[in-house]
Amino acid sequence: MDNPSPAIIRQLSPADTELARELLYVFGKAFEDEKTYDPKASSEYYLGKLLTRNHFIVLVALVDGEVVGGIAAYEMEKLEQERSEIYLYDLAVLERHRRRNIATQLIDALRAIAVERGAGVVFVQADKGDDPPIALYSGLGTREDVLHFNIEPKK
Repeated sequence: MDNPSPAIIRQLSPADTELARELLYVFGKAFEDEKTYDPKASSEYYLGKLLTRNHFIVLVALVDGEVVGGIAAYEMEKLEQERSEIYLYDLAVLERHRRRNIATQLIDALRAIAVERGAGVVFVQADKGDDPPIALYSGLGTREDVLHFNIEPKK
């Protein structure tokens, strides 16, 4: 890209289900997991309902009207104090748009939302060996080495 247009960061609303589908496509490509992030897997009703939830935050980065990156995050209210934390669950930028500060712009927009909501922290996980995200997050915050466990629902 010779002279790319700047990215516009936008928070999605319930009317933005098509942009949510475009973001799912971006996630599928970036994570090399098109099956999990299939834009056609969820109904219009489901996506609209999800985007009405105040605790669910979706940001997209648009370049010339195209979704080139985005974030899916969740605000979690805490029991021990009157505050919340925001969990940055998914973050991706299409490969051809990387190294243009778009991921940092998305995170900065999420940080601003955290301030508006009085959240104490934005936190994110990264897989060992996934060096580009680890480098990005290390430049923005404090690293904690923790263990992650998936516990299956009890039937």
